Amino acid sequence: MDKASAEKHIQQLRDELNYHNHKYYVENQPDISDQEFDRKMKELVDLEKEFPEFSDPDSPSMRVGSDINKEFVQVRHKYPMLSLSNTYSQEELQDFHNRVVKLVGDNFRYICELKYDGTAIGLTYINGKLQQAVTRGDGTVGDDVTENVRTIRSVPLRLKGDFPDEFTIRGEIFLPLEGFRKLNSEKEKNGEAPFANPRNAAAGSLKLQNSSLVAKRPLDCYLYYMLSENLPTESHYENLMKAKSWGLKISPHTEICNAIDDVFNFINHWDTARRDLPFEIDGAVIKVDSIPLQKELGFTAKSPRWAIAYKFKAEEAKTRLTSVDYQVGRTGAVTPVANLEAVQLAGTTVKRASLHNADIISGLGLHIKDLVTVEKGGEIIPKITGVIIEERPDNSEPVEFIKNCPECGAPLMRVKGEAAHYCPNSASCPPQLKGKLEHFISRRAMNIDGLGSETINLLFNKELVRTIPDLYRLRASQLITLERLGDKSARNIISSIKKSLEVPWPRVLYAVGIRFVGETVARKLTQTFTSAEALSKATKEELIEVDEIGEKIAGSILAFFNSDANQQMINELREFGLQVEGTTEEEHSASDKLNGKTVVISGKFSKHSRDEIKQLIEAHGGKNTGSITGNTDILVAGENMGPSKREKADKQGITILNEDQFLKLIGAE
Repeated sequence: MDKASAEKHIQQLRDELNYHNHKYYVENQPDISDQEFDRKMKELVDLEKEFPEFSDPDSPSMRVGSDINKEFVQVRHKYPMLSLSNTYSQEELQDFHNRVVKLVGDNFRYICELKYDGTAIGLTYINGKLQQAVTRGDGTVGDDVTENVRTIRSVPLRLKGDFPDEFTIRGEIFLPLEGFRKLNSEKEKNGEAPFANPRNAAAGSLKLQNSSLVAKRPLDCYLYYMLSENLPTESHYENLMKAKSWGLKISPHTEICNAIDDVFNFINHWDTARRDLPFEIDGAVIKVDSIPLQKELGFTAKSPRWAIAYKFKAEEAKTRLTSVDYQVGRTGAVTPVANLEAVQLAGTTVKRASLHNADIISGLGLHIKDLVTVEKGGEIIPKITGVIIEERPDNSEPVEFIKNCPECGAPLMRVKGEAAHYCPNSASCPPQLKGKLEHFISRRAMNIDGLGSETINLLFNKELVRTIPDLYRLRASQLITLERLGDKSARNIISSIKKSLEVPWPRVLYAVGIRFVGETVARKLTQTFTSAEALSKATKEELIEVDEIGEKIAGSILAFFNSDANQQMINELREFGLQVEGTTEEEHSASDKLNGKTVVISGKFSKHSRDEIKQLIEAHGGKNTGSITGNTDILVAGENMGPSKREKADKQGITILNEDQFLKLIGAE
């Protein structure tokens, strides 16, 4: 075959195989047999080997993945990947509906979707080609798993039709039940531990470093939410139908609901019918269909106000309590964990359940060998919900909470008004030390790449690292010889540790792990106390004067700095060059022209995206909120803004600015 004929035939085979891939994996309506498909694929692979000049990374033959191991790159989401608010009751769902009606009136419809029990993914397409696939991560930054997602046959590598130049579409990658059973059967044959449930199997598969292994897992993907500066329509549902016409896999179980009663009918149907699905779901998702109304309703800090997840009630099972273990966390909190006779629950094998604290044990009246009821709270964490006393054996003994730390032997303490028991030996209790190290290196704290819980555990056991300052004493030569670490990994870790010296003071304060001092509290504190020395000398009264700081947080800060070990740690970190003083992140703002102002944005903007407008508001000292209240100072109005929002702003005498006026106000024309 000459080159011209080969090129033509290769393209013909690619078109045919892409068509049959879509029919089989997306539409579930195969036109040809598996044998015929495999024959065409082999013919394509052979021709591509013979004529490598016609290679194409988007060829269906490339779905097999690569044998090259790759570390995942961290990618910032263009649009934050927020989670949904959850409810387990129809009364709360009715409350959600009432809130929406109060804000935007009753002239809207809902779209109801199944809530898939898998792992979230964001796919970005540019000019119709799959450009990037990113996991949820922490909602702001996720892992680039593009090479792995390219092996999932229901995810098209190229689209057809009138798609936007660039858009992101989000969905759920999951493992169908049949594939899950086959995968576990193979693992058991190989003497490997089986996956606990399909969700874990999907998430684990997506994080494999070798994409050729991912290709062997029968992963699937449904897509359910499109984001773009140029959406095809103002209807969420119509956008999904457009995406379907481009070749993307949209669930056939998505329904339009014109009234809240229709939503209840959808939920009630699938609460029973879910048992007949070939994959697992744990609830339903209800979304306002109109994109303009979605924008008007806006977001809270964690979730959209225009959507909610209804979680099906957890299934219960009965089993025996065999013993209780006690785990120590990084703050010293001791958590009791029940060991159970293995029982199947919601598709998983349950052997352990959290007992939370001594009060829970006492409230249950728990005895060893009790027959107990177990359920999965939110389908995630197993918990004991009751004791069947009439089934209690005569030789059972009450569960008594331990008096001493199971790790270091120190007598436990319980702070008045708190449920948890604590080990006070923060200076030498091993799980506390390791927990503090893991928190310190985490992404939102010092963001030290290359170090995870396993590596920290390895360094701890080798006695290379015991305290936080020990991280800054590490040398590449010490790491190279360790298990799972080589020259490149060792040097990357040392480089990342050195880079952490640039992390600003607010994040350093969060990273050192003072109890009750989260990210927000750390920022508030560093606005008033611009150095660790100043904070260490603060009185209880001075601390409480800081916004959002109460007696509990103030007491924790005082206790932290009253410790000689903690003072020594801060001094050592200062000597290593960490930013334990200086300007706060907030002082790097562009101006204070919006200081103290609450700003709402609505509609589309021509010069900036909505996210960029929000960033400008915060950079100039303002506070961005999603809805108009009596505290709103400014409404920044774009095109296609909802009329109800403008009317509400007019009635309350709120300043309304267009995009140009807003930019002029902040001096960013």
